[in-house]
This record gives sequence, C-alpha cells and structure tokens, in this order.
Amino acid sequence: GDDGTNYATVASSASNLGPTSSNLIATVQARLAAFRNANNLPTNAMVPAEMAFASGSGLDPHISPEAARLQMGRVANARKFSPAQREKLSSLVEQGIEPPQLGILGEPRVNVLKLNLALDALK
Repeated sequence: GDDGTNYATVASSASNLGPTSSNLIATVQARLAAFRNANNLPTNAMVPAEMAFASGSGLDPHISPEAARLQMGRVANARKFSPAQREKLSSLVEQGIEPPQLGILGEPRVNVLKLNLALDALK
C-alpha cells in the first residue's frame, strides 16, 4: 500500500548526452576553456578528463593528483596564501594522494574535502 513516503532522489545526475552529441562536445569544450582560464593555463594545456566531464552523480569528492596540482596556483591566490603557505599546499596535495583501492582498483586520487579541511587549518 501507499504509506505516503516520498522517495524522490536528490538532483544529482549525469547529462545522459551521448559521445556524438554536439551539446556534449560544446559543453566539454566550454569546461576545458573555463578550467584553463581559471587556472591561468595555456589554451593548449592538457586538462585531466574529470575536469571536462561531470561525474555520474556530480558528488564525487575525489580528483586526480594532476587536477589537484593544476589548481594549486588558483587555490593559493584565492586563499591569499603566503609563499610558505603555498609550499605547504604543495606538500599537502602530495601527501593527500590516496592509492588505488586495495592497491589495484581505480586510479590514485586526492580527496578534495580532506584537502580543503587541511588548507583551512593553515590560516
């Protein structure tokens, strides 16, 4: 029977656009351009895939070490870090790299929430 419970899901989903979708291509190109611009990268700089595509849920707290390293300058500027704090940021990113699960599943990754909490403690 109907108990009146609402099982609505959180609005966190992928776009469902296929690989040949012109909308997807335009969206990805815009994300790449925005990432390069935000991080003062050359227009031809390689950008990690997860910065160009939305995760299935949009809630994944991890990024690749490459993506974290590319954003260090922007993060340091936004947080108005001193040279010493910038150096600590770099070491926190490197220390924050988690290996693949069980040593074999997936890729090395950085937990963004843990990193942000560590950066908050630098102030």
